Amino acid sequence: MDFFKQYWPLLALSAWFGYKWWRGRRVRTMLPQLKAQGATLLDVRSVTEFAAGNTPGTVNIPLDVLSSRLAEIPHDKPVVVGCASGSRSGMARMLLRKNGYALVYNIGSWRNFQR
Repeated sequence: MDFFKQYWPLLALSAWFGYKWWRGRRVRTMLPQLKAQGATLLDVRSVTEFAAGNTPGTVNIPLDVLSSRLAEIPHDKPVVVGCASGSRSGMARMLLRKNGYALVYNIGSWRNFQR
């Protein structure tokens, strides 16, 4: 019991990263089906990060300007969001859901688009 009291923050952090990894993997396995449905593959990293490396077919709309560029993203198709680690794409997912996008998936790292 002392182990858990002493190390609970590390265990909680490990559980969080494990959960993010699992969710990204789950969306990655769904990617072919989502692409077949006409999904928008959205990379919310900065323009500089995107220019340094990206996956063909992804659209770059940085998180800090996403709310002003929502009109560029179709409402009637799935949206798959990625970034560097999954944190910004998680925020983008919440923003899109709040603005009426029903089918939004956080794939985590942009490298997961390379399936």
